[in-house]
Amino acid sequence: MRWRRERPPAEITAKLDGDERVLTWGRTDTGAAIVATQRGLWLPDETDHRRVGWHEIDKATWNEGELTVTEGRIAPDAPEFVEDQPPTVWQVTEPGDLPKVVRARVNRSVAVTEHHLLKPSGGVRIVGRRISGRDGLSWLARVDPGTDRHAPEVIAQTDALLAEARARFAAPADQI
Repeated sequence: MRWRRERPPAEITAKLDGDERVLTWGRTDTGAAIVATQRGLWLPDETDHRRVGWHEIDKATWNEGELTVTEGRIAPDAPEFVEDQPPTVWQVTEPGDLPKVVRARVNRSVAVTEHHLLKPSGGVRIVGRRISGRDGLSWLARVDPGTDRHAPEVIAQTDALLAEARARFAAPADQI
């Protein structure tokens, strides 16, 4: 007889968009579910579950039953910049294919990543990410530690680098 894994909890599948499908899921040590879909990762929070798009996950690691997710959020005062949030950690007792799928989906969302040195000092990483269900790339910048993203020269250079990347990686007119 072949063993069959149970379905993800109905309270999560009821929240999925009409065309959203479950790729895999796992269960934490508290019994909560973590569900991966083509749109993102449904994570337990204080009261319920919320979806974090693959393009919003800056880093995800798996180590001996522990899933650590670092989300990137757009800076409230500068929409061209993304800032890491504190990592969130879950003990996953029934991971299934979750580690493999999370790694593949986060990696696949990154289309372009380029590091640039800034003048007079500092650096910035320009990142183009794919967003599931949307055409084109979403472009953001992440400054290096110690680089002041509020400095006028950092903002000006970053804006120029973002514009250059958008132009360089735009789809040719005959492909639109």
